[in-house]
Order: sequence, then structure tokens, then C-alpha cells
Amino acid sequence: MSGAGTLLPDRHPTADFFVCDIFDALPKDDLGSMEHPMFSLSTRPDRRILNYEHNGVEITVTPSVKGLATIHDKDILIFCISQLMAALNAGRAVSRVLHLKAHDLLVATNRETSGDGYKRLREAFERLAGTRITTNMTTGEVETTTGFGLIESWEIVRHTRGGRMTSVSVKLSDWLFRAVMSKSVLTLSRDYFRLRKPLERRVYELARKHCGRQPEWRVSVEVLLKKSGSASPRRVFRKMLRDMIAADHLPDYEMLEEPGDIIRFARRGQVVEVGSRPLLSADALDQARDLAPGSDVYALEADWLRYWADTGRPALRSPTQAFLGYVRTRVASGG
Repeated sequence: MSGAGTLLPDRHPTADFFVCDIFDALPKDDLGSMEHPMFSLSTRPDRRILNYEHNGVEITVTPSVKGLATIHDKDILIFCISQLMAALNAGRAVSRVLHLKAHDLLVATNRETSGDGYKRLREAFERLAGTRITTNMTTGEVETTTGFGLIESWEIVRHTRGGRMTSVSVKLSDWLFRAVMSKSVLTLSRDYFRLRKPLERRVYELARKHCGRQPEWRVSVEVLLKKSGSASPRRVFRKMLRDMIAADHLPDYEMLEEPGDIIRFARRGQVVEVGSRPLLSADALDQARDLAPGSDVYALEADWLRYWADTGRPALRSPTQAFLGYVRTRVASGG
């Protein structure tokens, strides 16, 4: 991938990431905060009150004295959602309260495990708990106007003599927990955590949300600016988008500028030429939905095609059965 040098390094490229139970959960994000801006893109304390309205959805985000929760703070929620979904897929009981090992959270989200890493993690918990959301957004097919914190509470359960947290208890908001229980989530690329800039992360979320069921997504710069939550003027925002297009390191998607102030996102997953790849019927995708309720079957299909290409493009007697076998394996492993 060109421009990869501008990604953060993979700080924990160990086998443990893929073997330990805690990391078998692929990164997952809730659809509500992927669709609408709920996190600050600022790298400095942001104490603005954010107001957003789009197609009948209204959101007001109010900071605490610590400032608004940031898009990097959202790593904690993504980790929590991922653990809950892995537990649900494995048939285990879940609740709004999660008990997490701080080190596992830092490693899974590609953060430093230094003293500063733990300090920043604590600050992120404080911003998440202090930021208040008021919205009429629907989650789990329930529309209510409600106010809540991004997390309801958190507590350091155990710490070292030096005060560094080792395990933490997190209570999620009912709003977010309802989104998880209704499986209103999408899987993210692990490289999401390697994106340096807040806007890159936010634009990736939007591309992932809107390209999930189609090969491409076109959006005006004006609408993209609004949905991103960026505070930049349009001309500055457009320049930032052009820089992203030039860098070309967005996971899963490539960006192109088109006439009419339009940005087009296209899936990178087309690694196999049409006509040479195994073809799946609509029935095969329906069966995959039954095997993996709540999953994005188009993302599963793209992942399977990559796997098929990486293993030498073997001839398949039954592409449908090969694909469904792949899906069963993913579900069994919590992915």
C-alpha cells in the first residue's frame, strides 16, 4: 500500500495478538457513531458544545471540564464492543459491565504500553465518562430522546504500587449496549488503529459504513464535512481530503476526487478480477447471514476472496460450500 510510511508502526506484531482469547475479537464499531459525528477530531482539549442535525437525527455533544471525548478515545469503546460481540458469538452471557486488562486494551488498539500510555488511557476514560450525548437516534429499533455518557462509569479495579492501572471495570451506556445487543455493528480493519490523524479515522469510519454493501460510495465534500464533524472551513477540509488522496493509505478503500466537488470511495477488496474469481449466488450470501447474524456478508465475501487469492487461487468444486465453510470458521473463532 503506497504511503504506508505515514501510518503508525504496528507496535505489537506478535502472534499473541491472534492467539490469545482477548484478541480473537476483530475490531467492531457501532453504526450510530460511525454514521454521525459524536467525537472531537481535535488533538487539543475541545470544550465546544457540538450540535448536529441530518435527515431527522439530532445530536448535541456536551463536554466536561476535561473536554470532549476524542476519536482516539473511541478506541476504548471499539475494544469493548469487540469483546461483547465475541462473547455473543460464542454464546456467552454479557452485561453492560466489562472487566478489562489495561495492557490488553493498549496492545489491541496499537497503543504504547509505557507509563505515558497508561496515563493517556486514564485521561481517555475520564473524557468518555464526562462527555454527554443528547440524541433522538435509533438503536436496536428503539427511538427515544435521551441523554447519556459515552460510558456510564469506570473504575480501576487493580493497580501497581506505582499507581498504574492493571485492570479496569467499565459500565457502558444503555444506548451503546442496546446497539451491541441488536448487532448494529461493523467490523473494522485492524489498521484503523494505525491511522495517525483524527480525520483519517473519521473518514475511514464513514467509508466503511457507506461502502459496506456496495463497491463504491460518492459523497459531496459539503456532506462529508458535515458528517465528519470537522470544524475546518470547507476549503481547508478539501485540502485535507486531497492530502489523504495523495497519501493513499486508508485501509480497505481508495479515495478519488471527481468533478462537482465529489469524493468517491472504492473498495480495495477487488483483488481478484471479475471473471476469474469464484462467484457466489444471492442464496449463498443469505446462508452466510444465517450463519453470522449481524455480520456484513459483503465484507465476509471480500475477506474470503482475499484468502482464496492468498492461498494460490485453487480451483473450487463448490465456491458456495468453500465460502460457507470459511464463514463457519470465522464465527467459531469469534470473528
